[in-house]
Amino acid sequence: MADGTFAVLMLVLGMTDMGLNHCGTADGCIGKSDTTPRLLVSGGEVLERNADTMGEVYLRYDLPYKRGPFGEAIGLSVAEGGETWIGFGHTYKMQLGSTPIYGELHAMPGLYFDNGGFDLGGPIEFRSGVEVGWEARNGLRMALSYDHRSNAGIYDENPGIETVAFHVSVPLR
Repeated sequence: MADGTFAVLMLVLGMTDMGLNHCGTADGCIGKSDTTPRLLVSGGEVLERNADTMGEVYLRYDLPYKRGPFGEAIGLSVAEGGETWIGFGHTYKMQLGSTPIYGELHAMPGLYFDNGGFDLGGPIEFRSGVEVGWEARNGLRMALSYDHRSNAGIYDENPGIETVAFHVSVPLR
């Protein structure tokens, strides 16, 4: 699953949800609706192919609206070797029935700066992944996540990296 699988899964599930639950509304399939903005803080290990593992800190701000079933988010990560990624993209959350357990997929294109660290082949890098977590009644979320970053083959070299992390996400309202 170390490729664009999470992005494709998000698209398929989100489009199915959109068709079933959003297209028949007055706002249309990608109508804008309010949601709670969130700040996500994450710490984990970058698992680089052909290189050593390293720590990474990831911050994500989930914007205060959705378009159809898709949330929008801005992300920034910095690894201990100085590697920095910044991007903007979409999220798709699925609740496990009426339990506090949820899953969320994300897909975010962005810019990557190796800063003398691990070279991912070029400055345009896509981050996609999955998190599985628990949401408290007050909106606090804790989750384990796995994501993949690569350039999707747009450059000659495409080594890619994976990150395994623990997320804490707090509602901002």
